[in-house]
Amino acid sequence: MDRLTSMAVFVKTVDLGSFAAAAAALDLSGPMVGKHVRFLEERLGVRLINRTTRRQSLTDFGRAYYERCRVVLAEAEAADALAADQLSEPRGRLRVSMPVHFGRRCVTPVLLELARQYPTLELDLSFNDRIIDLAEDGCDLAIRTGYLECKTGVIARRVARQHMIVCAAPAYLERHGRPERLEELANHQAVIYHRAGPVPPWLFPRDGHAPVEITPRSRLRLDDLDAIADAVATGMGLAWLPSWLVRERIRAGALVPLLPDQPGFLYDCYALWLQTPHLPRKVRLAVDALAAALPKYMT
Repeated sequence: MDRLTSMAVFVKTVDLGSFAAAAAALDLSGPMVGKHVRFLEERLGVRLINRTTRRQSLTDFGRAYYERCRVVLAEAEAADALAADQLSEPRGRLRVSMPVHFGRRCVTPVLLELARQYPTLELDLSFNDRIIDLAEDGCDLAIRTGYLECKTGVIARRVARQHMIVCAAPAYLERHGRPERLEELANHQAVIYHRAGPVPPWLFPRDGHAPVEITPRSRLRLDDLDAIADAVATGMGLAWLPSWLVRERIRAGALVPLLPDQPGFLYDCYALWLQTPHLPRKVRLAVDALAAALPKYMT
């Protein structure tokens, strides 16, 4: 006889309190229920249930074995569910938190395409620049750029790299000249991205060394990347911005990329989710889709 089936019959017998009730619930005959229980007892060499004509009761070993069987059966069901999930379409709500502009310009198109591919998938997208708590905020996935702090119970996968460039409007360069080297940035005004805390420096990679950090002079500090690009396009100074954000402005001639011989700094972009024994298929597919499609938005 199949041991797992016999365990299931045994557990049902204990749960319902009699062989007859288990037989009715499982659509088996009473003798067949008894045969499953005896199979386990003979295999184990230990009695599980004390049986008389009037009542039945678990032995001490039977009670401990019953608890173990419940765990085994639950794990077996979870394994079957995992296989079923692998073969099924992703469904239900996928809750994703992401930075405002990066999310709108780069992440959302990828997720919308995923939703078109899987009609049973629902998207619940939140655009904000704050660092969220995945569990507390009830999110399946968070997209973040830059440095990540290690956090217990959270898995991070790099899905793209964001290329940073220095740029300015042609009108500004006509008035103030074009910087050709990093050292010349100190002679120029800049429009700076700044939220709380110290003003973050502009970073420039060096082979085998830590990045060069430069904090240019500025009288304009904004906490919105798109607003910075707009201000710089009017000739207010230099800016250090992601290439995907200014790509169209550069093509249109509103902005000019500077320091062409200087390699641009790369900010890593991550997908984060809570550590779990069984990652839902909808989350796994979303992360894979982002890793495959996001790099084309970074150029």
